[in-house]
Amino acid sequence: MASERELRRRIRSISSTAQITKAMQMVAASKMRKAQQLATEVRPFVRLLYRMQRAATKHAHDSNHPLTEIRPIRARAVILVAADKGLCGSLNSNVFRLAAAYDAASTMFITAGRKAAQYVAQTRRRLAAEFAYGDTPQFAESRAIAALARSLFEKGDVDAVDVIASRFVNTLTQEPVAVPLLPIGDVTNLRIPGVAPRDPKAAPLDFLFEPDAADIVSYAIDVYIRVFIHVVLLNAKASEQSARMVSMQNATESAADMIRSLTLEYNKLRQGRITQELLEIAGGTAA
Repeated sequence: MASERELRRRIRSISSTAQITKAMQMVAASKMRKAQQLATEVRPFVRLLYRMQRAATKHAHDSNHPLTEIRPIRARAVILVAADKGLCGSLNSNVFRLAAAYDAASTMFITAGRKAAQYVAQTRRRLAAEFAYGDTPQFAESRAIAALARSLFEKGDVDAVDVIASRFVNTLTQEPVAVPLLPIGDVTNLRIPGVAPRDPKAAPLDFLFEPDAADIVSYAIDVYIRVFIHVVLLNAKASEQSARMVSMQNATESAADMIRSLTLEYNKLRQGRITQELLEIAGGTAA
């Protein structure tokens, strides 16, 4: 059984840890609100942007954009997005579990976030480039990642580009996803909140491209790739802050439970010692 001195030391140590986790919880909560707002507000825009570029690509029959070329996959690039720091539960490990399923011999990684770069280095996988992004991801950071992925695909260094990251659902749920980015494909049944889907029985639409179909398709695809990567970074940051806030809240509550348990044990031990001393004094007096 632990002594009173040891119990007091453990209570002080856990109290100090609880103060740290509480502070981290409050910091993460303040950052979480802004990150969640950015991640949710951009979703309707990127969905509409996707439908626009798909419509342009589909109806520009004489425009064969290089980013839509489907080739036999001999090499693949993966944009791996993770957090810069730990203490966010299983967020990073869930993302790395998806990355581990890719063949190390034929896959190169483009990392965003320090934890992603550390994972690639520890598992001795090929690292094409390493990028960083802050608490508020900037579009310039997304543009640099998109430019590298596009360059690798256009030069033929890779035949496909996938994105592995966390998709923000809500404060308690962050979903690890692996999404194909290149070549640009067709995703059916893409629904936009508040916009009714097009009736498949409706008459086909006529498109007039000005100044040129190839230029419009190239511009639409280029903008979509950049915005898509930016949305990925926003979702990853919202997921990170939400997971860290929940994790630190759970740690603070666990510390409080441990302090209550240790305090009860300390009081019982102290009460037993006092009772023993009273019995010894009463016995001495009777003698």
